Amino acid sequence: MLVARILGWVMVQIGMPRVIGELGAGVILGPSVFGRVWPEGFDWFLPGSEVQNTAIQVVSFVGVALLLVLAGFETDLGLISKLGRPAMLVALGSMLLPALGGTALGMLLPGGFLGEEASRSTFTMFVAVAVSVSSLAVVAKILSDLGLMRRDFGQITMAVGMTNDVIGWLALGIFSSLAASGGVSAVRIVISIGGLLVFLALALTVGQRMLDFWLRQTKRGSDVLGAAVTTAVVTMLGFGVITQGLGVEAVLGAFVAGVILHRSRFVDSRLEGYLERLTSSFFAPVFFAFAGLKVNLNLLSDSSLLGWTVLLVAVAIVSKFLGSYYGARWAKLSPRAAMALGAGLNARGTLEIVIGTVGLSLGVFNDASFTVIVLVPLVTSIFASIALRVVVWNWRGSDAEVKRLEREEMLKSNLLVRTSRMLLLSRGGPASIAAAQLMHFTWPKEAHVTVLSVAGRQVRFDLTPISNVLYDREVSYRRVRSEKVLKAITNEARLGYGVIGMGVESSEEAGRVVSPLVDEVLKFSPTPVVVVRRPKDSERPIPAAFGKAVVPTSGSRTSRGAVEVAANLSGQLGTRLVLAHVIHRSEAIGARSAVLPLRLSRLRPGQRAEHLSQQVLLKSAAVAKDLSVEPLLVTRTGASTADEILALVRESGADLVIMGASLRRLRDRPFLGHTVEQVLNRCEVTVAIVMMPFEI
Repeated sequence: MLVARILGWVMVQIGMPRVIGELGAGVILGPSVFGRVWPEGFDWFLPGSEVQNTAIQVVSFVGVALLLVLAGFETDLGLISKLGRPAMLVALGSMLLPALGGTALGMLLPGGFLGEEASRSTFTMFVAVAVSVSSLAVVAKILSDLGLMRRDFGQITMAVGMTNDVIGWLALGIFSSLAASGGVSAVRIVISIGGLLVFLALALTVGQRMLDFWLRQTKRGSDVLGAAVTTAVVTMLGFGVITQGLGVEAVLGAFVAGVILHRSRFVDSRLEGYLERLTSSFFAPVFFAFAGLKVNLNLLSDSSLLGWTVLLVAVAIVSKFLGSYYGARWAKLSPRAAMALGAGLNARGTLEIVIGTVGLSLGVFNDASFTVIVLVPLVTSIFASIALRVVVWNWRGSDAEVKRLEREEMLKSNLLVRTSRMLLLSRGGPASIAAAQLMHFTWPKEAHVTVLSVAGRQVRFDLTPISNVLYDREVSYRRVRSEKVLKAITNEARLGYGVIGMGVESSEEAGRVVSPLVDEVLKFSPTPVVVVRRPKDSERPIPAAFGKAVVPTSGSRTSRGAVEVAANLSGQLGTRLVLAHVIHRSEAIGARSAVLPLRLSRLRPGQRAEHLSQQVLLKSAAVAKDLSVEPLLVTRTGASTADEILALVRESGADLVIMGASLRRLRDRPFLGHTVEQVLNRCEVTVAIVMMPFEI
């Protein structure tokens, strides 16, 4: 592991994927180098006993299974379904042409390559399948190392790699049966293929619901991440048992486990990062180094064997590249995308090594042919890494792809507006509808909404208007009795929501932010809360779209959240934004600060305040401009920040105010700050308050 990590680090420093160094570690520590330089030390270091070999192989298997779980996390079934035709055509081309090339080579290779139990036909079939398949694990690792997983061609590569793996494992099962018994079991083929299709259907339906239920329960415990890791590993191993029982390799089950974990609404957001660190730091290096240990380059000292090896590797690379390229061009993909697919799908690994191992154990291969077969994934994976890097150099993809990737990157960097689920508390009234409107037009369509309605035993609210607002979004509904509302909200909020939304009417009750329920939710919520307060004039109809929004900003974390909400709303509806920073009059005439940078300390207090105000506004404007929104920047000076904000709302004709607020405790109630509470109490138009959990 140490050598694999060191060589992987070296590869990263020279701009290559880490996997090349990890594979190379196995070659150096295996019979090719270490075993040749110091045979006695090699025998001591890696004893040739079956127990020692199995021990490393177990760790290696866990590594490849975890790699495929992570590949499942990165696989977007929705995007793949949109790219279905290209994926199908690339899969056809990437398998057919290499299979033909492998068949021709299998017929031409000298008899000295055949194992003792091999016939020419079984030997040819094993060579053909070894040449034609790709390795989903290695493909995923290379794409991940190069940051290409979310590219359109990256998702097609993953879909084709999965198809390659499925066909490869099924073909291996059939050919192994043929080699072992001299005939093909039709029953076994039907069980494998039919069983696999049934498994996939059940995993994505019943399995998804069972996983969601279990993850939902684990959210209520104290060790949420630990429970999520246990669930992920148990699902990975359980699915592996099922696929292996169907005659397909267990790692395919691990991949499906990753897909449904990624699709779950209740998966802990930290799980993927934790598994990635665990895998990349230990299990993956062991897996790839173990694959390299299988290679014995000493057998290539025979010039004839070396020549056939070069020919086999050349056929594997060229046929895979051309088959993938022309399949992609047939699907009307760009030449650059077609070359990227041809390069990426050349990566081979786990399956080829298993094919070589099974062929050797069945007597289809001998030591020479086994070395050649195992050498193919090492060379082709290096080729794939280098070629893919060359092909994608300075290539950003189509305009639509660039826009999608930029949006995904922006959502990842956001504090609040992300693809995580939303919880909307509702009593079915106009205020709830206003909150639903704001959240629907702000959060991305991928964000699922759970509507939690609060009612008495005999009361049911009509949620049809809210359903109409959330018309093209995945929505689920839950109902709780009003006497248990706080406990229900608290329990629900622990299930991994990114934000809680509430709509409220204007309240004049003394000592309250808005209402008793809002205050109680703010006390205990571990999640950011967005409260939408209806206009003071309750007769005013809810606008179908907000025309202009005033967004006070101070440069703080909470005001950043408010700017994100406003910018995304504007990007969806075209709402005009006014970003405002209020300079308190005492700041404009205050004393010079000794801790200011020299360039600011030379300015008069008024100039200094103006300069800092511009910096705050420009920083906030950058968030909006990432969404192609051009806000109006306004600086105002006054004795009361709330008065200046309210005056700006009146002067600009805005129909919405969006403010950030940091929750603090004041006696027995949450306190949002004097400015926010004054705006809530006095502003005539709709006010949205973005609140982060209590600061310690």
